[in-house]
Amino acid sequence: MSQSQSQTSNIHTAQIPLAYRKAKAHVDEVFTPTGEQREHWNYLLESLKTLGAGGLSDRQAKALRILRDDGATYNIYGDSASLSRTWELDLVPALISSGQWNKIESGLLERAELLNALLKDIYGPRDLIRHGIIPPEALFSHNGFLRPCQGIVTPGDQELILHAVDMVRDADGEMCVLADRTQAPSGMGYALENRTVMSRVLPSLFRDSQVHRLATFFQRLRQKLASMSEAHDQPRIVLLTPGAHNETYFEHAYLANYLGFPLVQSGDLVVRNGFLWMKSLDGLSRVDVILRRVDDWFCDPVELRGDSQLGVPGLLEVVRANRVVIANPLGSGVLENPVLLKYLPQISKALLGREPRMKSIPTYWCGDKKDMEYITSHFDQLVIKPISRGVGRSSVLTHTLSKKDREQWLQRIKAQPANYVAQTCLIASHLPTFINGELQPRPAIVRSYAVAFEKSYYLMPGGLTRVGTEEGGFLISAQAGSQSKDTWVIASEPERVENDSAGGDTLIVSGDEHLMSLPSRVVENLFWMGRYAERAEASLRILRTVFVLLNGEEIISETSRKYLLQTVSAITATLPGFHSPELQANPDKELLSLTKDANRAGSVHFNLNAMLRCADESKELLSSDTLRVINDIRDGLDDLEQSLSGGMASAPEEALDPFVTALMALAGLARESMVHGIGWQFMEIGRRIERGVQTICIMDQLLSPVLSENDQKTLMQALLTSVEGLISYRRRYRARMGVKQVLELVMMDTANPRSLLFQFSELKSQLATLPKAKVKAYELSPDERVILEGETAIRLASLDVMCEEHKEGRTQLSAHLKQFNNLLGDLSIVISEKHFEHRIGPQQLVSRLSEEL
Repeated sequence: MSQSQSQTSNIHTAQIPLAYRKAKAHVDEVFTPTGEQREHWNYLLESLKTLGAGGLSDRQAKALRILRDDGATYNIYGDSASLSRTWELDLVPALISSGQWNKIESGLLERAELLNALLKDIYGPRDLIRHGIIPPEALFSHNGFLRPCQGIVTPGDQELILHAVDMVRDADGEMCVLADRTQAPSGMGYALENRTVMSRVLPSLFRDSQVHRLATFFQRLRQKLASMSEAHDQPRIVLLTPGAHNETYFEHAYLANYLGFPLVQSGDLVVRNGFLWMKSLDGLSRVDVILRRVDDWFCDPVELRGDSQLGVPGLLEVVRANRVVIANPLGSGVLENPVLLKYLPQISKALLGREPRMKSIPTYWCGDKKDMEYITSHFDQLVIKPISRGVGRSSVLTHTLSKKDREQWLQRIKAQPANYVAQTCLIASHLPTFINGELQPRPAIVRSYAVAFEKSYYLMPGGLTRVGTEEGGFLISAQAGSQSKDTWVIASEPERVENDSAGGDTLIVSGDEHLMSLPSRVVENLFWMGRYAERAEASLRILRTVFVLLNGEEIISETSRKYLLQTVSAITATLPGFHSPELQANPDKELLSLTKDANRAGSVHFNLNAMLRCADESKELLSSDTLRVINDIRDGLDDLEQSLSGGMASAPEEALDPFVTALMALAGLARESMVHGIGWQFMEIGRRIERGVQTICIMDQLLSPVLSENDQKTLMQALLTSVEGLISYRRRYRARMGVKQVLELVMMDTANPRSLLFQFSELKSQLATLPKAKVKAYELSPDERVILEGETAIRLASLDVMCEEHKEGRTQLSAHLKQFNNLLGDLSIVISEKHFEHRIGPQQLVSRLSEEL
């Protein structure tokens, strides 16, 4: 197809109007029961019709790029082919009119207050059980009930700080609650990311639709968390995450960055002297409030789940002493028990004096004799659900089961009836979704969020909407590949923008030094991110140089070939490697393995993966541009196998060029875009140490041997090419290659950013500003001593002496390089021991029966 034909086709596609058809035999939120289009959908659908399928496809591609560049991911468990899937967003928002929202809001606020009162009763007097409103076994059989939390009281008017509700619109057009999420509600960060992306790709549509903003909700959340500490006026608030392997880790880092809280893992916290502390570079910093994203049961391996690696030993005792506050409080997961939905009308009458305004899905508890009779007789019309969530505990749509499976499920339920509920099979109402260039109806679930504020709750206007993968589908889950939608609450008039009070944010900003706000784990990951980036770059450069020389027009000698290949093994630390004559004779397979084998320590792929893991662990400190480059590297690694499929005959050096460019861009972004605070300093220190080590290695491999003039020239050119010094050398010296001149440029030239002396000078500058332990008045610290010794040794070294040729080679040069390498190794150890945490956490020795069941 010619270019003009392609352009004509694109224009034609863009002009195809987007018409939406009503869902077949299901409730459609766009239309009234009589088939008329609801008024608040008119402007959106007319705008999309004008935009056309092509225009919306272009914006969908732009949205995907933004999500990818932001590092917005959602990890699907068990999907080894795509451990970090880009978050999926459909650009057709879910709309809720102002009148609809008013009714929904009143019902959700009442529900949050009801569950708050219920939580207080469960871990307080338990009047509901004593009065027979809730059967004891319905409460105590749920694994969310934590006996050690009995009597713990959260400061303030509310026990339940965050409340999320999954709801759908039923056949009557009314919102119906499917489930409450009270343990560590997820999705707020994704809702915020969705809103950010929508406002960028459809700015006019968003602005003209008069959509309620989300920012106020997060302001209220910050204010509430800050008010919960009774310790002092500037509490330290942290966000506790299970780690980078959690499916919603992006959201944890995103919220921590947006709210201004340190993102911590269990290893960053420790209990000492009855208080909770965060391990920072200058010691321990007291923590006052935790916004947790770790499930209840895993938060304290001492009193809760003994094999947990995600919690802090002794945490519950600190909470019990009112010396740290957790949101949501430990034990709040009990409110997610679906059995409570059955008894919620009676609970509401007892606690609030009236039934709930918003209804819940009809629920039958298998532990109730009458309910069990109903379940048995209507088994094929229900959904069976375990009362406790977890891996392998998913809902079962009974009419899809075979006769044998139905019998097995009935036997399983009868064996442990208290552990199961049955619910009505409710197909969610449908929303227009952009699929395959068309607007198609898809079932949708909305998750709303409420945060405790003043005497009641504040509701996020909108929430996170997820849509199913097929019309009339039952399963709607991000783990099943469902897309998300931004949820727009359409204001009846322009929204008044609130000014957050000056005191609201100043109360939560720590007045400590900037280094206090970084856990030592994050700093250590930045240090190793710098080291792995340099290690990968050095490997890429020497491999690229060797590929060019081996495939070049000029044939190199066997001697030069031998030393170049051995240098590759030395740089990648894969010895003995090319010291084997067999590999030297047939190097292709080994060279490609050192490039693309992700499971081989020292390979380019391995080092880049290690760098990416370190970046993931410190994602909250990286700019969007930096994340974009990191994602480019990740995408390139996914395609590396294909790029090298042609082997040595297909110019493999070209497949390495994008990685070198990306790593250079990453270094530039770190220097120009990252705040030169404590995190950047450690990344720079790691980078300089590794560059020094790699420069020493390549000099020792290519300059220490005494060879013929042609071979020596080949090796020196290879060295200068690898360290980006060939052009500088030719401009400065012009004459033929000389070992002395190469050493002067690569070892001693302080104007060369890749010289060895330059690395020591940069390390000296960075270490001078790091926090120091108290020492004697005039005594150098261990790291200062190492730097001074190394810098002095390089400056005092004689080029003539190092260039002296002996039978064994340039032995003086090798001796000096070994000394410099040892000093850099000593420096790395000193820094690690001084600033990083290496103690092994507590290990479980004996398992408890309750943990095995």
